[in-house]
Amino acid sequence: MTRRPGVLFYKLPKRVIDVAGAAVGLVVLAPAMVVIALLIWVEDREAPVLFRQRRCGRGGRTFELLKFRTMIRDADALKEMMREQSLVPWPDFRMRNDPRVTRVGRVLRRTSLDELPQLINVLRGDMSLVGPRPTSFAATSYELWQTGRLDFQPGITGPWQVAGRDSMNFEERCRLEIRFFRRHSLRRELWVLIATVGSVLRRTGVA
Repeated sequence: MTRRPGVLFYKLPKRVIDVAGAAVGLVVLAPAMVVIALLIWVEDREAPVLFRQRRCGRGGRTFELLKFRTMIRDADALKEMMREQSLVPWPDFRMRNDPRVTRVGRVLRRTSLDELPQLINVLRGDMSLVGPRPTSFAATSYELWQTGRLDFQPGITGPWQVAGRDSMNFEERCRLEIRFFRRHSLRRELWVLIATVGSVLRRTGVA
């Protein structure tokens, strides 16, 4: 089966942009990342600085996602106990004023700085700068139509992040992401990157 030229001209430049953007980002942000790592370590010297979690990626394959740790130790074990307090249907999980989040973690989450180590995931090829957000639950938890989001490389940011992530459940998020990424467009993805920066800056002003 012959591939459409438009798809080929999309994938190669997208990968070049991902590698270049992640490499530059890691170099430029290295001092800030060192400071963040030290703050996390000082707050709890017995816990790891980085949070590692298996996430569902393209084609349903899992990979190890990296983040700065923003929660107390054993946070995943407590998640099951708190599932009734989630604002969205299980297995997705979201709650306001999550008691598992540390003091440093609250700042990192509000500014999205906890996501910076995922630039390493982009260099590895696990993720893209822009793509559907990888879930912490397996593809077996998806409804059949929702697996359409697994046709695309997961990203650090995407349309969900700039369209009101706190107000969307997983079904709404899937519809948005599938509709967005089925139409290959580097221009639209660049817009998402720019809009993400604006969204992060707006959140930093929220108490």
